[in-house]
Amino acid sequence: MIMEQMDFSIEVSESEIEKFADYLYQKENAKATINKYMADIKKFLSFLADDKRINKKVLLQYKDWLVQKYAVNSVNSMLAALNQFLEFLDVGNLKVKRIKVQKQPFLQDQKELTEKECRKLIVTAIAEGKEQLALCIETIACTGIRISEIKYFTVERVRFGKIEIYNKGKYRRIFLPKVLQRKLLSYCHNNQIAEGWIFVTKNGKLKDRSNIWREMKRLKEKAGVAESKIFPHNFRHLFARIYYKVTKDITGLADLLGHSSINVTRIYTATTETVFQKKLDKIVEQEILECTT
Repeated sequence: MIMEQMDFSIEVSESEIEKFADYLYQKENAKATINKYMADIKKFLSFLADDKRINKKVLLQYKDWLVQKYAVNSVNSMLAALNQFLEFLDVGNLKVKRIKVQKQPFLQDQKELTEKECRKLIVTAIAEGKEQLALCIETIACTGIRISEIKYFTVERVRFGKIEIYNKGKYRRIFLPKVLQRKLLSYCHNNQIAEGWIFVTKNGKLKDRSNIWREMKRLKEKAGVAESKIFPHNFRHLFARIYYKVTKDITGLADLLGHSSINVTRIYTATTETVFQKKLDKIVEQEILECTT
């Protein structure tokens, strides 16, 4: 059976790449997911060079090549795209296993955004005349939405005080904190936004992830916050950590974040390496080595 898999091969054509994009769309994948998968598959085709015939051996060589060049999480992400592509080609028997990663009970210190740093970024944005950017940061940090979900923040929904979001095939409702609702409505009033999207460009188009990320990164020096901590999803993580710290309700948090599995939510509530080290030291000193010191 294994030998049969190694011998079986199929040739990939450029037209199938275009069809794959439509396949992902028909499966109702998010636009960002489709773009990511397409970029990953193009990387795979680049690896193949002139010979577009693939078999299990070639796929395993590609996996080894990825491991040498990228971090584990990036490798697994690209393998997920590849496996989706193989499924689309109806050769699921060729799918490759993702790399197993031992779950870590902590976050990297250099990536954890603190409440104080979040406030610094907001204050800096306001001082730089970037009121909309400041409000965008506050919106993500106060609701835990994904950056792609700001399109659901319209004048009409904000007035209602609840945001209905449809993402990843699921509906969920976001309740707006009163203080955030007032800020959003005040911004709309001051900028003559009577209806529709709130977070738009000067031309009235909806701002996308890349627009917002670039604007955020420009705040790094004046705010005194490391660039490694400044990305939209990190404000979602901040909301999750604070919500869990206050409520200890991981099930409710999973619902708020739109997670199907609590195991995903646990990643958002992890502490940093420094906090983990302190807890470990305390346990060892007080409970294990107390009698020897």
